[in-house]
Amino acid sequence: MPLTLGLTGMDPATESALQTAFKVANAQLGGHWTLVQEQQADFVVVDMDSMYGPMSWLRLHASGKAVVALTAAQRTQADYLLTHPFSADSLVRLLGEIATHSGQSLPTPAPAPVAPATVQIPQQPRTDPTAALPDVVVELLQTDLARAKAAVAQQAATAAIPATRAPVAAAPIAAPAAPAVPATPPPAAASAPAFPVAPAVVAPATAAVSVSPSVPTITVSGDGMLDWLVPGRLRGLLRVGSGNERILIDADHRKYHGPAALKPLSGLFDRGFAPAEFELLPAAQWDSAAVQLGAPMPLTRLVWFGNLLAGRGRLAPGHDPHRRYRMTKWPQTEREYPKHFRIATVMMKAPATLAEIAEASGVTESEVADFINANLATGFAEPEGDPTPAEPAKSGGLFGRLRGR
Repeated sequence: MPLTLGLTGMDPATESALQTAFKVANAQLGGHWTLVQEQQADFVVVDMDSMYGPMSWLRLHASGKAVVALTAAQRTQADYLLTHPFSADSLVRLLGEIATHSGQSLPTPAPAPVAPATVQIPQQPRTDPTAALPDVVVELLQTDLARAKAAVAQQAATAAIPATRAPVAAAPIAAPAAPAVPATPPPAAASAPAFPVAPAVVAPATAAVSVSPSVPTITVSGDGMLDWLVPGRLRGLLRVGSGNERILIDADHRKYHGPAALKPLSGLFDRGFAPAEFELLPAAQWDSAAVQLGAPMPLTRLVWFGNLLAGRGRLAPGHDPHRRYRMTKWPQTEREYPKHFRIATVMMKAPATLAEIAEASGVTESEVADFINANLATGFAEPEGDPTPAEPAKSGGLFGRLRGR
């Protein structure tokens, strides 16, 4: 009886590379495996490091499917593990192991005439949460883009401010614009995710303006990194930091280049930054430096990380720990924080308080608070209404029934 394998919860590049590796591995095993659609497969490979991998795992686990976790982690809760990056050889070992557990004996893999090349998948850039915005929000952002271009053109006519690319849509924050760049906040700003806000300056020489106190913020005193990451605050191709904390910021396209891990960058969020510390790079120098640091990643990933650190175990000001919070969609969980998968799973089921989430996920309330802060700032979580007060007990007995008439 042939064994069937399916693929799900992964980006097209990973799926294509996995199909190629499967063909090589299956040929060495005598062609006993068949690659089919997820619904018809006995075993399904899920990319647990992708945006939708964890949700796919939950769905398949609930339906009783045997799951193979494709992940860079050394252990998993799935039935089988395929370590990332993978190769045809590692897939041969996996398929042989599954066949043995299924009671089937496969022939010893025949040596290939030419050793198959290792199928390496480069680390994919994190998915930008704004890619899933509704069409109406996209239209509003496009309108604001036109306004931003007009403002930049007006500013360029009066002052020589270097810029290599046109700015993208303005921040989804209801914050006043700088005097040097007048712009009207977009109509959708009131309902957009509450990123940390800061004095909205476009160039270091522009004067700062105040921010509405109604927006909850957590920032380092002075111009901390979170303040500088507000959309519209920086422009152009910039380099900031030093050593292992050095990053490149493409402010106009909301991307950055830096270490794949986040924890080495924690020092960037512990202090303030002067405008002169952001070095504007020529395009040629930028391209060379960017190649050395790897693929670009969305700047919202740094916003997420900064808010994760900023609360230090407490919810951001303006958010009640006794309210219930829920996930609006599955977030990109980081490998450096394995407990976040458990927290997100609990919050996807139903709104809950910090204490309820901590008890259900088996983590501390401070870890839950930090996780909620990060996802409130990036639009993946939102607060629900206050808990419904308990209904007063009705008096019983004869007199109680008489009074109730």
